[in-house]
Amino acid sequence: MQLVAQPIRGERPFAEKRGAEEGARPACPAQAPDGRYGLAPLGRIVVHAAANTHQETLCACGSGLRSCRCCELDPTFAASSEAAKRVDILADRATKALAIGDAVAAEAGSLEVLNMAPRFPAALWILYQIRRRAGHEQAALALLQRLVAVAPNNVDATQELALLLFQRGDLAAAEHHARNAVRLAPAHPRSHNLMGMILTEAQRPHVGEFHYRRVLEIGGARDPILLANLAWNLKCQGRIAEAREFYSESIKAAPDVFQTLFGWGQLEEADGNFADAKAKLDRAAEIRPDDPGLRVARATLHAREGKLAVALAELEPDPGDDESGPPAGVRSDSNAVLEKGRILDRLGRYDEAFASFDEAKRLAREITGKGYLDLQAREIAGRLRQFFVSDRLRLMPMASVREGSAQPIFIMGFPRSGTTLAEQALSGHPRISAGDELPFINELSDTLPRLFGSPLSYPEALAELWMGDNRRGPEALRDTYLQKAELRGVIKQGDTYFTDKMPLNEMHIGLISLIFPRSPLIHILRHPLDVVLSAYSHHLTHGYFCAFALETIAQHYVLVMDLVHHYRAQMALRYLPVRYEDMVADMSGSVRRMLDFIGESFDERCVNFHNNRRLPHTPSYAQVTQKLYDRSRFRYRHYRKHLEPVIPILKPVMDRLGYVLD
Repeated sequence: MQLVAQPIRGERPFAEKRGAEEGARPACPAQAPDGRYGLAPLGRIVVHAAANTHQETLCACGSGLRSCRCCELDPTFAASSEAAKRVDILADRATKALAIGDAVAAEAGSLEVLNMAPRFPAALWILYQIRRRAGHEQAALALLQRLVAVAPNNVDATQELALLLFQRGDLAAAEHHARNAVRLAPAHPRSHNLMGMILTEAQRPHVGEFHYRRVLEIGGARDPILLANLAWNLKCQGRIAEAREFYSESIKAAPDVFQTLFGWGQLEEADGNFADAKAKLDRAAEIRPDDPGLRVARATLHAREGKLAVALAELEPDPGDDESGPPAGVRSDSNAVLEKGRILDRLGRYDEAFASFDEAKRLAREITGKGYLDLQAREIAGRLRQFFVSDRLRLMPMASVREGSAQPIFIMGFPRSGTTLAEQALSGHPRISAGDELPFINELSDTLPRLFGSPLSYPEALAELWMGDNRRGPEALRDTYLQKAELRGVIKQGDTYFTDKMPLNEMHIGLISLIFPRSPLIHILRHPLDVVLSAYSHHLTHGYFCAFALETIAQHYVLVMDLVHHYRAQMALRYLPVRYEDMVADMSGSVRRMLDFIGESFDERCVNFHNNRRLPHTPSYAQVTQKLYDRSRFRYRHYRKHLEPVIPILKPVMDRLGYVLD
């Protein structure tokens, strides 16, 4: 998963394609008479603070305004009547200056206006454009957020804010504003393009596809960058053949676009077509040889081919030669450093590998500013534990099984536990489809208070099920979940079951038991130290951002496993624990056990999971297309000294699960 903002794994959104190949900063949109976006002629940008005489009072965000007129603005402040008469004239002058490329005059005018009327929309928009073009991202964001707050119906500003937040990696906030942009301008291509980008990167490509196709419907022209973005979206859904067709069409229209070649190369690598992948990535390297993402993709390809030394050379300089190897941009890219660590691990250079994991996580924290949301995680876990108790559950209505519909199999497990392996095996069965990571349970937990008309939050809002008008609430939630699965195309003709392996669904076992009381819950367990180590060697956002540090991964793992232990003690569940180590040692026996539990007959295709042509959408996609191997089983032994800080944290759960330290 990419943590640094790129539109779609390196593919720039079509609305910003001009200037991209020359390395220019994406231009700010300027509304053209026909409603399309062109480039605002900003000219040369100079940052100064002409309207401020006391530099020490300037706002820390870098806007050029005094702090009392910027980020520390008094919410009750109102411009004087005298100032109100002047700001329209001054703002008009600044707008005209910006239009002819006189950024200095435009900046001075907008600063003067905002010092008198700090919420004046036109001046905020002008100063935002100037700061954004100059690369002052913090100031640009602060100005744009203020503008959208005072002018919530401003489509241009709303779209820009969604894009800026997306590029910063704040997908939740970006989606909020992108949705508002669609509400404000449902027939505007850019609104839908933003939704397509954000939802694809947020691992909801099925919904994102709808918005990309709306752009094609509204815009008419088949823009090559849009086609490439849609191709990546389809690749994320595992629809490889369709994605390949869109990439081919995009390349025919624009043969030398780096992002298109880069994305297509990644698709072919994921699909195991290594020669085609190399050809596409080599063409991309001719355009941008030192791109960090490209270096990672080439290293990943070489590693999959077994060329570990060649893969490592992509990501580090030759010993003793400071000028060779990748540029600083690669060495400071957290994805590249993580990939380097995984390659070093396969080479048996474990101390160096762990040092790379440490460095990658440090870079990720520095780049994103994110860390474990421990207070939020503990708070929701505590409320779930208090609400889902046996005395209360006995009073709760439960949904019946909807006849004639395929039922979900919930494959649960902490990220990197082996859930992808279990799903790949089970989906080899002709009556079981792979749903992959379905977000529906989380979505239901967010919407059920509104659905039930409750003033309470989840899970307390489930108390509404005791009311006469909500007694059928579990059926309503069940039907909503199944409808979402049908709309996504998860359920195929003849299916009896489909899988849902959304990470950490086990947090919501209580809710699942009310909606699908007869659905199988298959919980994949793995040695806790292996889980923590594997999570540390990948970028993951599930689990309240716990994966940004070793200790917080362990803390969240214990929190989740303690909650599962609580659920099992308080309610009767159709629950089957399956050890990853047992799957590796005896795949046939483990598959038989799972299918018996589900109620399906054994099928040899489940054991030969590596022949399953579906492409999982997780970091484990490469492993599950290979024959079973055991190099990941008890991998923690190579890192015992590095894992010492988390052993005391994990020890109670290890003892409860029967895992020991060698």
